[in-house]
Amino acid sequence: MVRKEFKTEVNQLLNLIIHSMYSHPEIFLRELISNASDALDKLKYLTLTDDKYKNIHFDPRIEISINIEKPRIVTLTEPQKDKEYIISVSDNGIGMNDTELDENLGTIAKSGTKEFLKNLTGDYKKDSNLIGEFGIGFYSAFMVADKVEVISRRAGEDKAYMWTSDGKGGYEITEAERAEQGTTVKLYLNENGRRFADRFKIEEIVKKYSNHIPFPIYLNYPDIKKEGEDPEKAKRKVEQINAGSALWRRPKNEIKEEEYNEFYKSISYDPEDPLLYIHTQAEGTIEYTTLFYIPKKAPIDLFWSDFKPGVKLYIKRVFITDDSKELMPHYLRFVRGIIDSEDLPLNVSREMLQENRILTKIRNDSVKRILNELLNLKKNDRKKYEEFYREFSKPLKEGVYQDTNNRETLVKLLLFKSTEVEGYTDFDEYLERNKDAKAIYYITGGSAEVLKESPLLEAYKKKNIEVLIMDDEVDEVVMPVIGTYKELPLKSVNRIDTSEDIKSEEDKKKEKEAKPLVERIKKVLKDEVKDVRASMRLSDSPCCIVADENDPTIQMQNLLKAIGQKDLPEIKPILEINPDHEIIKALAKIENEKEFEEITRLLLEEALLIEGAQLKNMGSFVKRLNRVLEKALVS
Repeated sequence: MVRKEFKTEVNQLLNLIIHSMYSHPEIFLRELISNASDALDKLKYLTLTDDKYKNIHFDPRIEISINIEKPRIVTLTEPQKDKEYIISVSDNGIGMNDTELDENLGTIAKSGTKEFLKNLTGDYKKDSNLIGEFGIGFYSAFMVADKVEVISRRAGEDKAYMWTSDGKGGYEITEAERAEQGTTVKLYLNENGRRFADRFKIEEIVKKYSNHIPFPIYLNYPDIKKEGEDPEKAKRKVEQINAGSALWRRPKNEIKEEEYNEFYKSISYDPEDPLLYIHTQAEGTIEYTTLFYIPKKAPIDLFWSDFKPGVKLYIKRVFITDDSKELMPHYLRFVRGIIDSEDLPLNVSREMLQENRILTKIRNDSVKRILNELLNLKKNDRKKYEEFYREFSKPLKEGVYQDTNNRETLVKLLLFKSTEVEGYTDFDEYLERNKDAKAIYYITGGSAEVLKESPLLEAYKKKNIEVLIMDDEVDEVVMPVIGTYKELPLKSVNRIDTSEDIKSEEDKKKEKEAKPLVERIKKVLKDEVKDVRASMRLSDSPCCIVADENDPTIQMQNLLKAIGQKDLPEIKPILEINPDHEIIKALAKIENEKEFEEITRLLLEEALLIEGAQLKNMGSFVKRLNRVLEKALVS
């Protein structure tokens, strides 16, 4: 017997599960059936492709047993129960040996678990819903059980082992007996779990979550005929309780929307219906079936480095893999579903998948179909599409950056806020409103509310020029990749060259007249800015910060730092002053050089803060501001 302690993350998770008021404890059965199905998938594949497993007798099945029996006496001091309520979930799949039991059940392999636990708030009601969306696999058993036993025998091996735990910090692994390969998970139900020891409740849960698992699920239960009958003496009955068919292989006109939604929940562990589904049955040179789902909500781990893709590959209904990055491009990692090919060989390896022309064709066609379905949704149900976009705009923008073959379609899927309209707009709608536009103008930075008040927009508002609000940090990277739309350039108002488009001859004259003041400011700020310029793009603000044509903006610098680029070279901004502003006019009249320097530096710092820059010395800024305020108030 080996006694071991759970890893720290598992202890935290178990404690939260056991003590939370989880609103859907029935998911324990969904999780255990899903694990059993995976084990059957793995062995089915090996019996077809690996000579070592071809002689194993294999009639795949999952069996759920309900037992209500007299409890075994463990210790004389332990309070005795009238009845022990037990649910067992068994399969004859690949099974596990003692090492695999330790690795799979003693720790959570997913490194994102630590990040997940950081997001928990301490509010059990809120956190339990978060757990439900995330999916907690085997450990959900401890929501309904005081003790869990897992008896397993690895296919092709003689020994069986039992893993036992009460979920309170540790577990034991001992040798056991099992007639064939596979796994049995035995749950000794707690007070909360006893209600699940009921045949009708089990059937309801299986039909809700696991009806289309492609293996038969049997229920073994005491067939109690009359009230008060002893369940231990009642005749037992075994019935198949799921459809046991591959839903995606059935004709589309025979499948109800409710069935599509149930199947989605069974493969995604999402409690909500999907936003939409896309079912394709292709015939011709290449035959394949795909069933893809777009979730309503983004998974909480969508941007974690170890996020697991949600598409499974089958060949002739035989599960091959759900861990291949070749099935769907990374930016569509939120898509859930099935690819089932008639033409790929069963023994295809992961290395072969990367170069297989059939899979490449299926993948390319699938991507185009998914993007076109999203375009149709955008055209036909804008409200629903905007719900999708709020959740998945970032991955789409990743696609614009990564996928040159589908960039044109992806760009059409993008939405933006604007200085002229409420809600969202797109490039086509922008051009419809601005038929004489010579460019598409946009501004990047922080929140939309902050950007709409940016001094950089003042001249554009004055001249009634619409500017798109890019309030997502990745826009800074994506917009230059797009470059043009319908032959019109995309121009950032954060850059110095863009303001040249909207200058009048009068503006140029005023800028020239301000040259002496500009030179005086340059002398003060020579070590802190790249240049100082007079600009008529401003109306209500005295100054602003812009980036040189080839330099990263403040926002881009912040983004690079956020992704780990700590050693960036110092990039100095360009300061633009507004010669017509009263503060700048007053500044030009100051003769005292110390006072002139004080106010000049204050204006630069103010402009930097508006653009989201981090001041080098916040203390100096505050002292300087206080001195100027004191002088203004006293005088």
